[in-house]
Amino acid sequence: MIFDRILGRFSQDIGIDLGTANTLVYVKDKGIVINEPSVVAINIRNDQILAVGDEARKMIGKTPGHITAIRPLVDGVISDFEVTEKMLKYFIDKTHREGFYLLPRPRVVIGIPLDVTEVEKKAVEDAAISAGAREVYLVEESMAAAIGCRLPIEDALGNMVVDIGGGTTEISVISLGGIVTWKTIKIAGDEMNKNIIQYARNKFNLLLGERVAENIKMKVGSAVELKQPLETQMRGRDLVSGLPKEIIVSDEQIREALVKSIRSITDNIKATLEITPPELVADIYERGILLTGGGALLKGLDKAISRATQIPVYVADDPLTAVVRGTGYLLDDLDLLKKITSSASQEDEL
Repeated sequence: MIFDRILGRFSQDIGIDLGTANTLVYVKDKGIVINEPSVVAINIRNDQILAVGDEARKMIGKTPGHITAIRPLVDGVISDFEVTEKMLKYFIDKTHREGFYLLPRPRVVIGIPLDVTEVEKKAVEDAAISAGAREVYLVEESMAAAIGCRLPIEDALGNMVVDIGGGTTEISVISLGGIVTWKTIKIAGDEMNKNIIQYARNKFNLLLGERVAENIKMKVGSAVELKQPLETQMRGRDLVSGLPKEIIVSDEQIREALVKSIRSITDNIKATLEITPPELVADIYERGILLTGGGALLKGLDKAISRATQIPVYVADDPLTAVVRGTGYLLDDLDLLKKITSSASQEDEL
């Protein structure tokens, strides 16, 4: 322990948003230093890691038989412990590469989903400690996002946060430093990509890759009718001829593909409001609903949710980084960190 503490003085404390789609790393006094996909490419012949992050993502769907590009997190939860550990080690080492750090042993704050079990929390802690962390603090992502957006979470006020990530959408109401009511659903960015893939198959007999579907969603995807119609190419394999095929699709068609997922998100927001104490609902009606996460960038999603709930909805500034910014702020406010930490293998003194 003493040795760890000494090494800790020569390490940079870091906050991590360990997401299904992307992993972001915040270094104390430096800000966000890493924003890379949560993807690892492995040579299955010798279990050697070939690439992590951006380099590994480029390999998805393009690898030969002996190389596999995998996402070690599914719905925000570790599905492959060893690969997650190696990925975390890669990111921790990368943050310490510039300075002289013989053996980095940082304090680490990690954002976790709302519905994780104690076993899953332990898996995140163990992976981080095995990757080189000396202390691990786990904070719910919704709470971290609220802190990252500077919401007054410790006041007696209702704050509603909808965090739409890659694997899950988390809907929570926060007051007095705790989460009062919440819902989590497995409909988020990845599900929307699948909606587009299924739509292309059903409507055009066209087989799309996951990255192609995601690019289409980002270019022309929307939740409400747009003032300026948009179009983009949809390229894939014709299921009838087996040959490459390209068609032009409009924002209206992609909106049709996404409508079921968007309706499911709005319905669950309404269901969460129904189980929220009326005093807090009154606050939310006055203060509005905050959207964070990559899914919040879908065009017009704030308007669609506002129409459905009759409550003002606003998108966080830089919604992709809200959670990791929150973990970063907690590194500077250890008293608040102690109050809201979900579970941690921390030492008695900080």
